[in-house]
Amino acid sequence: MKKIILFSLFAVFSTTAFAQFDSLFLNQSLRFDYYHSGDKDTEAYFFDEILVEPFWGGSQVNLIDTFQYGKYFFEVHDAKTDALIYSRGYSSLFGEWQTTDEAKKTAKSFTESVVMPFPKEDVRLDFFSRDKKGIFLKMFSYDVDIDSYFIKPERRLEYPSFDVMVNGDPAKKVDIVILPEGYTESEMGKFIADCQLFTDQMLAFEPYASLKDQFNVRGVLAPSLQSGNDIPADSVWKKSIMNTSYYTFDSERYCMTTDHKSVRDLAANAPYDQIYILVNNEKYGGGAIYNFYSVSSSANAKSAKIYVHEFGHGFAGLGDEYFNSEVAFSEFYPIDVEPWEPNITTLVDFDSKWKSLLPEGTPVPTADSLKNAYPLGVYEGGGYVAKGVYRPSYDCLMNTFNEDHFCGACQDAIKKMIRFYTE
Repeated sequence: MKKIILFSLFAVFSTTAFAQFDSLFLNQSLRFDYYHSGDKDTEAYFFDEILVEPFWGGSQVNLIDTFQYGKYFFEVHDAKTDALIYSRGYSSLFGEWQTTDEAKKTAKSFTESVVMPFPKEDVRLDFFSRDKKGIFLKMFSYDVDIDSYFIKPERRLEYPSFDVMVNGDPAKKVDIVILPEGYTESEMGKFIADCQLFTDQMLAFEPYASLKDQFNVRGVLAPSLQSGNDIPADSVWKKSIMNTSYYTFDSERYCMTTDHKSVRDLAANAPYDQIYILVNNEKYGGGAIYNFYSVSSSANAKSAKIYVHEFGHGFAGLGDEYFNSEVAFSEFYPIDVEPWEPNITTLVDFDSKWKSLLPEGTPVPTADSLKNAYPLGVYEGGGYVAKGVYRPSYDCLMNTFNEDHFCGACQDAIKKMIRFYTE
């Protein structure tokens, strides 16, 4: 009897939640493009344009962000009542660039976008940015008149999409759209095969393997004029559709793009929660930013682990657990502030991290010599530095590629994110 009652309550909640979505939103996306500008210590937001896109791939139940991950956050408020009707956290390339040496010398602008279900009534968008203490500060607001004839319906990069793996309604699944970078018209068959390989390889890792039926994967058939992508240090420049480049921030393996409009224009060809860019290149590299996009080379010997590592960043907000690699960032994690990423800590607020998952008696911090006794612990070194930042395990797919699994803390964070998109 108790199970029947609980199921009935869940059914009522689900029906009510979907009814709330239908009362507030259309099953389309509103995309807000803006410029994020500044230098190491300053930032400003400037409106660019608003577009309507044909699909909404996100949850129709979990409209309010409960994680508050990311360097940035935006809220959608009903214009008449001021009620909060949608919110999401995210990070961006601009936020990473602010930690580079270049940002100390010059100012720069980056294009960025946020997407939301298309509202039925006028709304106000509020944008927030974390200060150096990790506190969200309101930076910018914009009033959206949903009847404005300046909201653009035009599609700039319209291409056919195809199903790689579809398990159900986009509103109840994690939807990944795969975009081709540096695949020519004659290489579209290779791209289709690479999409299947990506899906098979990435979803072979736990906890994805056990929850594979919670994912939809689609690809977009968008050819580039030339095969491959840019490698500036080797004087290689290619006419690719999203203009990705190795040596982003002068870090050889960091492969990203500042052409964010093209990324979003291509992604709009399918319902999506997450954007994954496959680069037609054998060179080791990639990158990912939380709720922004993920990138990997498709033909490297380590591509499978690159896929799952980068998706850990882009989807679940996982931080890098390594500390022995050259990176372009400096002062990325102040040791007197608790990082927002769920798998690294400065011990400022360890209670909010994986503390509850630790076996009783686990030393905090955990000495490296105890790695066999405590697979899940608190090991010093992570977030690009050897001291002051701690990681959950001695090794993990968010650290080196020597292991074939995520640690318990990373798996827990991934599962929570999957549930947020699908329940």
